[in-house]
This record gives sequence, C-alpha cells and structure tokens, in this order.
Amino acid sequence: MLTIRDVMTESVITVEPATPLKDVAQLLVDRRISGLPVVDAEGSVLGIVSEADLLLKEQGAESVGRRRFAWLLGDDAATRSRRAKLAATTAGAAMTAPAVTVSPATALAAAAELMTTYGVNRLPVVEDGRLVGIVTRADLVRAFVRSDEELTATIRDEILRRVLWLDPAAFRIDVHDGVVTIRGHAERRSTSLAVEAAIAMVPGVVGVDAEIPYSLDDRTLEPASLDPVFPFGPR
Repeated sequence: MLTIRDVMTESVITVEPATPLKDVAQLLVDRRISGLPVVDAEGSVLGIVSEADLLLKEQGAESVGRRRFAWLLGDDAATRSRRAKLAATTAGAAMTAPAVTVSPATALAAAAELMTTYGVNRLPVVEDGRLVGIVTRADLVRAFVRSDEELTATIRDEILRRVLWLDPAAFRIDVHDGVVTIRGHAERRSTSLAVEAAIAMVPGVVGVDAEIPYSLDDRTLEPASLDPVFPFGPR
C-alpha cells in the first residue's frame, strides 16, 4: 500500500516567520517551486506562503478597495485578512495559516481528497509535531503512472496477501493499461466485494473487471461485514 512516505520529498526548503517577502519570492523563483512551509525554531509548521499570497501583494490596494462594502455581505473577516496580507512584509504576515498537513502514513487517496477539498497544491508532512517532508499534486500524479507489472505485484502482494489475507494463487490477475481483470472464488460475499473495492482504490488502477463468485451470502449473518475494506483512504 502506497503512503505519503513513499512519494514525499524529505529535503524541504522552508522559511521562518521573519523571512522578508523579497527573499521568499527569490526562493520561489530560484528553486522553481510555488510554495514554502513557514516553520518555527523547533520545526513545527506554522503555515504556507505561496505564489498566491505574493500575487495578492501585486494586485495592490485596488483589490481591497473593490471590496470596501464587503462587510454588507458578511465577509468582513475575509476583507481584513486580505488587508493584512496586502500590508505584509514577512513570510509570517503573508502566510496562509493554519497549514493543512498529513502524516507519512497517510494514504495517497486521503491526501488527494485533502488537496481537492482545501484547494491546495502541496501538503507539509508532519510527524511527532515536526516537519519531515512535503508532498505535491505532482507527486501524487506520478504515483498513478505505474506499469501494469507494478500494479499486478501490488494487487497480489499488498491487497490480496497483506490486506485481505487471501492466497494470491487462488486468483488470476491481468492488468492492461491500468485496467485490472481478476478472476477467482471467495468463501463469502463480503470478501468478494472487498477484493473489488480494494483493488479499485490502488493508485494507478483506472478500472476493475472482477468476477469472484462466492459460496456464502453473509448479508444476514454479518451485516457489518458488507462494508468493503478501503485500505487507501475514504470512499
């Protein structure tokens, strides 16, 4: 099972709250990145300063002026935040906080959901309260570019053997252009459902054609078991 630890970048460029914005902009340009974690002396993540924060400065006072009646719409807090960023001269004043973070053990699907939900391009990776890496949308996309052979091995060794405790030899697995065809037999209906659902959540799998007949329909015996296993994050 791929986790953030497998795809994250461990060497992270960071800035301190007092770092001047001009230095932040220079780092973004020189390192060809779009955002930086802002950390304190102990390595704790305080926020993220990104190109978007610097672009707000470029928009100038006119941007805030156009929102001078925003309090009538009930978003005066947002206006105050924009004004504070406009006046910022340091990373700490311009950053977006708190930062959305993940742990190294977070599943890729869960990280992708966070990025989509919060509209962010990068997630600091935090362990024991300290920054240990960073993962970007590009890192997650690269995780999906996996060969059919790699997907086959993952399904056999990770999903069937380690997650579902099934004998891979009991199944025939074929993968072509990310589409998985699996044939086999399961003792219970819940197991059959779990196999298909778990394979569908593997990064790089674009489709699943599963034919796994079962001997026992356990819907009446164990209702809770009908909820398939989702080892790669929320449905």
